[in-house]
Amino acid sequence: MINTENASHLQALYPFLGKKKSDVVSLNQALLDSIEQKIAQHQSVVGRFFEKHHQAVVDCANSIAGIYKKSGQLFTMGNGGSSSDASHIAVEFLHPVTTGRPALPAYDLSCDKTVMTAIANDVGYQYVYARQVANLVRQNDALIGVSTSGNSDNLLRAFSQAKKIGAVTIGLAGGNGGEMAKIGLDHCLVVDSDSIHRTQECHVAIYHILWDLVHTLLADERGYLSSK
Repeated sequence: MINTENASHLQALYPFLGKKKSDVVSLNQALLDSIEQKIAQHQSVVGRFFEKHHQAVVDCANSIAGIYKKSGQLFTMGNGGSSSDASHIAVEFLHPVTTGRPALPAYDLSCDKTVMTAIANDVGYQYVYARQVANLVRQNDALIGVSTSGNSDNLLRAFSQAKKIGAVTIGLAGGNGGEMAKIGLDHCLVVDSDSIHRTQECHVAIYHILWDLVHTLLADERGYLSSK
């Protein structure tokens, strides 16, 4: 049974949920207003991030381009919706849709369910990425972790392992960055928003721009990379 506090919280999140009957015209206008508010918030969050962190994004792109120049690989990780973002990052690099841009090695560490469930079952879910990083990631590689809170324990443990190896560590987080912002990553791109949806939307913009910048930085290396 939902208590009064939880009911009020749900009503705030979903203002149309509790209404049994609504005037069709009024409801339609409320929905249109809701869309406008969400789009305005989206634009504000994305614009504010890039206004404040544009140089940090360029620096991160330089680091990723650097590992590819050394024949390194990119690894990604995340949980839930952020796992989907991690997969999206990997496929952008591995299967570029823009003509003339070569495929670059990138692997999502959550894609092997056998490995994931074996590690989770045997030693705990908090180690599902750290164990893989220890065996797959090398010094000339980079590891990207995506977390809207920045507090995902399995990502933090994997980053710790990657730092021991000497790999480039890159975090995408939201809010105040959580623990991810405190552990000394090479790059930690934090979206200043308490909304999970707006944070995730900004993350998509960040890694699409990173992908584009990396290929721009690798322009002189394209012939070499394409022949590999």
